[in-house]
Amino acid sequence: MPATYPIGTRAETERLVKDWGFHHVFTWTDGSKGYYAPHSHRGLTTHLIRQGTFTITYPDENSNGEVKKETFGPGARIDVPAGKLHEVWIGEEGCEYVIGE
Repeated sequence: MPATYPIGTRAETERLVKDWGFHHVFTWTDGSKGYYAPHSHRGLTTHLIRQGTFTITYPDENSNGEVKKETFGPGARIDVPAGKLHEVWIGEEGCEYVIGE
């Protein structure tokens, strides 16, 4: 089970992500049922969920037609390594999360 982090104010959660060593930190909000097609980033990226749900899959790890998705809620930290292909769905209630790059 991944670690769960306390969710305080926006400033507190952004500071927490900065304390993890990320220099570019910001809060992002997606509306209901948002979707991000498979993509990757040049560097390590973290997502700390403040509200709502965030579902992710790594297409290159899916095999034999099986799609492995994992859903995260408030307090969850999701790290995506540099260059790793990933696909994201946002829950019905939308999602607010702090991104660290």
